[in-house]
Parts: sequence; C-alpha cells; structure tokens
Amino acid sequence: MKIAFGVPDNFSLWRTVYSHGWCSLPPFEVDKKNDHLKRVLQLSNRKMIVAEISQTSKAKLNIFAAGKISLKERQDIILQMKTCLRLDEDYSEFYREAKKHSHFRWVPYLGAGRLLRSPSVFEDVVKMICTTNCSWAFTEIMVGNLCKKLGWKIDDSGWMFPTPKAIAEVTEKYLRKEIRAGYRAPYILELSRRIENGELDIESWRTSTLPTDELFMEVRSVKGIGPYAAGNILKLLGRYDYLGIDSWCRKKYFEIHRNGRVASDKVIEKHYEPLGKWKGLFFWMDVTKQWYDQKFPF
Repeated sequence: MKIAFGVPDNFSLWRTVYSHGWCSLPPFEVDKKNDHLKRVLQLSNRKMIVAEISQTSKAKLNIFAAGKISLKERQDIILQMKTCLRLDEDYSEFYREAKKHSHFRWVPYLGAGRLLRSPSVFEDVVKMICTTNCSWAFTEIMVGNLCKKLGWKIDDSGWMFPTPKAIAEVTEKYLRKEIRAGYRAPYILELSRRIENGELDIESWRTSTLPTDELFMEVRSVKGIGPYAAGNILKLLGRYDYLGIDSWCRKKYFEIHRNGRVASDKVIEKHYEPLGKWKGLFFWMDVTKQWYDQKFPF
C-alpha cells in the first residue's frame, strides 16, 4: 500500500535521515539504490510492518508498506514516521536565528536541523548508551546484536528493536557475551527492568513540561547516562540547551575554529553560548556541516 502525506516546505528527507548516525543502525536502513529509508515498525495492535519512505516532491512523502493496511494502521504508520522525522516540530524560530549568522545561513537554505530519532524514547536511550566510550563500528555491532538476538524478525526484511521486556528477561552475562555490551550491560539491563516493572516512564520525556535543566537532571539520573549522552538525548526530545560533547565533536571543533589546537569544553561551550536555547543544535550543525555536501555522506 502507498501512503502519501504532506510535509513542511522546508523539509528535506535526506537532510533529516543523514542528520546523524541513527540511519545506519537497525531497524533503520538506507536503500541508496531505490532512494528509500526503510524501517521495521511495530504498530499499536502489535502487527509488524516494513515501511519504505521516499520524498517524491518538496511537499510530499510516500510510505510503501506491503500487505493490506487498515485505516487505523495507516494512521499509526504516519504518526510513527512523523515522530521519527520530526515533522510536527516547528523550526521557524531556529531558522530565523540561523539567518542572523553568516556561518549558519546554509542551514535553513538546505532544510537542515531535524535530527532523526526512533519511534520510542527507549530505543533512542539504549542506542545512545551504546555510543559511549567506543568506536562507531562497535556501536553498530552492539545495536545489530540487540536487534538480531532479542528483537522480533519480520520475514527476511529485518528485525524490530527489542522491547524493554525482551531485554529485562535476559541476564547481565548474556548482554556482555552475546550483545557485547561490556560495561554498559548492567545499565541497559537495569533501565529495561525499571521500565518493565513500571518504576520508570521515559516515554513521557517527549511531552515533559519540566524546565530543560530539570529534565536534564532527570535523564542523568538513569545509570549509564552521563553529560554527553544526556545532552544528545535531550536533542532527540526537542531540547537543544546542551551541547553533548564527545571526543569526535571536540576534534571537529578544534579543526574548524582553532586550527587543530586543543581547548577545554568550557571554551567550546562559551563559543556557542550566544546562540541561546538552540546552541546544542547549532553546535551539531557546525561539526557536521561537511555531511551536507553529499546526498549520502556515509
């Protein structure tokens, strides 16, 4: 079935897909040959489908899903993809601010700024934990193992990201040995068990009315989430007050602004402070600017 729906005038599918590395982590998959973003989705009725998303015009997206899809399922698919692509968020203020700075005027021109995210906060948080203190290649191994060994398989099309229940039912030893999660194993396990037991509701973070600094501390209260991970999780929640600095970002900043000379994180934070509540997003645009020279940068 083909499902078509409108998008904002400044929306760019591929600028959003390649906004960061989530597009290369399952259940996401980029089909470069057919110009599709693929994603295995679990609907509210527990049915699993493979959605293939393409942008056929500036104002419209198409989603292809195999099999018979009811009206309610169609609405569910659209809702989940709008969540992933950040289509219900207003970036007009961000673009107005970008136009004030010559260094960032390319951002609204290219329709950049939307950061791809998962349908659930749980998936985003676990993936973010899997990016800490390791190479990107190792992050891909851990997330791939989580999906293939604990997620549900849908034909030969891919795997769902595992539910909190699926992870909660295994042991720390299993996560260390089979998933290769290392020191992250107890954190991922405790997070999953707290969610499954009803002790923690991280899905509510997306609609939280807490001031950003308080929400930051709530995110930080989850074991295994430090300042870097919390700052980047906030970006996926639509809050951009924190930079979320890691070693890769530091290196890029030094190359762009200091001719390779090293500086403290306080120096980096001071540089973006005038950009106010959008500083975390401007920081990310700055260090990833070279990605926007290509349709498929990685």
